[in-house]
Formats: sequence, C-alpha cells, structure tokens
Amino acid sequence: KPQEKPKDSGKVTITKTFDFAGEEIKVTKEVDSNSKEAKSFLKQQEKLQSAAPASLPTVSGVKRPSGMSSLLGKIGAKKQKMSTLEKSKLDWENFKEEEGIVEELAIHNRGKDGYIERKAFLERVDHRQFEIERDIRLSRMKP
Repeated sequence: KPQEKPKDSGKVTITKTFDFAGEEIKVTKEVDSNSKEAKSFLKQQEKLQSAAPASLPTVSGVKRPSGMSSLLGKIGAKKQKMSTLEKSKLDWENFKEEEGIVEELAIHNRGKDGYIERKAFLERVDHRQFEIERDIRLSRMKP
C-alpha cells in the first residue's frame, strides 16, 4: 500500500510496495507537492480512505468481518509487480546515492569524454562527409 508523509518544505514522500521475485520491495520517492504525481497520489489515498469504512458490513453499529473470505482477501491481496529492469534501475539509483557519485557522473557525462558528446560529434562528422560527397557527385553530373 502506498503511504504519504507530508513535510514542511512542500514535498510529499510516496512509499510504494512492489513484489519482486517473491520479495516485498518498498520504494520511497520524494516529490514536490504541486507535481502531477503527488496530486494523483493524494487523490488515490482519499479514495482508499473513503472506500475502506463503507466496504465493511455493520450490524447494529458493530463492524464484523465476514469470516474466512475476508481473511483470504487480506492474504491474497495482490501487489504491483516490479520487472527486472525497474529493479536494476532502482538498485543503480540507490548505489549512486550511497556512494555519493551522482554529481561526479553528471559532470563526466556532460564533459568532452561523455557518450552523448561523442555520439553528437560522430553524427556531425558523418553529415559533413555526406554533404562533401553529395557536392562532388553533383559537380560531376553533366547539365
């Protein structure tokens, strides 16, 4: 079940529970309270809170569970499943935070040796080479 912990700084902490390879994984994310994700999370929490009391049957003001079916319902409640790719991404993000290498990686990827910079450079070189070859072909053609 997702949980909410509002803070003074206008942030909302969202905790979600996933099922991954038979284990229960809790993912905690802190988002701005004005964000789309936070608003949808708060609406979902309101729906869950308003639906929970109405779903239990009452007899003369006393709530009574419906026996075996309610017990099985609690045990068999399905959790969202997490894929291997999502779990790997979560583990990588946690590793970066624990080691304190988030800024170092950002600086390295932005620099001259970064993958994106190298790909952009190779694309520019390829495009320039294509234009040179095209100009040569067009100059050889007879009008």
